[in-house]
Amino acid sequence: MSSPVLLWLIIGSIFCLMELIFPTAFVEFMMGLSAFMVAGISLILPYNNVLIVIWMVLSITLILLAKKYLAPKRKDPLLLEEDEGVTITAIAPGKMGRVMYEGSSWQAVCADETIELSPDEKVYIVSRHGNTLSVLPRKF
Repeated sequence: MSSPVLLWLIIGSIFCLMELIFPTAFVEFMMGLSAFMVAGISLILPYNNVLIVIWMVLSITLILLAKKYLAPKRKDPLLLEEDEGVTITAIAPGKMGRVMYEGSSWQAVCADETIELSPDEKVYIVSRHGNTLSVLPRKF
């Protein structure tokens, strides 16, 4: 086994072991995998500078792919914790009003355009569009 192949195998092993010790959301693991790939490429291509560039490109590509396909899907952080609010003003059917949500006043519309909401009525937050919340009455 030639020395560039052995060097890339050692680098790949170090990165993979580092992922076990210091988890980084697969960043080090992907860098280790790309080092293993470069070890195979080094059997054909003996130029160290080119191998380093290939390793960097493979690492970035694998990290981005891992982030896209392996990372958990995130929901809107505004609607994760609390999904209830209280109307501040009346919300007429199809019109905009105000809702107190997480200690702040928000513009709101009723998701069902046939319902009128009175002030101080508890509502569920259904969705968010920009700075406007869509709400439904709790008794609905």
